[in-house]
Amino acid sequence: MNTMTRRFDDPDEELTMPLGRFQRVVLGGMTIGRAEYEPGWVWSEHVGRERGQELCEVAHVGLVVTGRNLVTFRDASTLEMGPGDLFDIPPGHDSAVIGDERYVSLHFLGAESYAARR
Repeated sequence: MNTMTRRFDDPDEELTMPLGRFQRVVLGGMTIGRAEYEPGWVWSEHVGRERGQELCEVAHVGLVVTGRNLVTFRDASTLEMGPGDLFDIPPGHDSAVIGDERYVSLHFLGAESYAARR
C-alpha cells in the first residue's frame, strides 16, 4: 500500500497578505488549501486591491474550521458561514472576516488558483 501524510506545518507554498495567509499542500494529485485570516480581513482590500480586482473570480468548495465569514456576491446577496459549514462559493464574490475570532477554512476546490502569484 502506498500511503502518505502531509501537514500544513510544511506546505508546498505559503502566500502571505495583510492580516492573513493561504497555504497549499499537494496530496494525491489534489491541491488542498488552508486559509487563515485575522479579524478585519477583507478579500477586496487585502488580496484584490493589489490585483486590481473588486471580486474574487475563483470558485471554492471547502469547510470552515473556526471563525465567521461573510461572503457578498455580485448581486449583493450575502452568505454568513461559521464553524462546521461546508461551502460551495461560485466566482464573483467578496469575503470578509466578521467578529473577533481568527477565521480558518480548508479548501478542496479552488486552492490551486486562489491568490495565485502573477
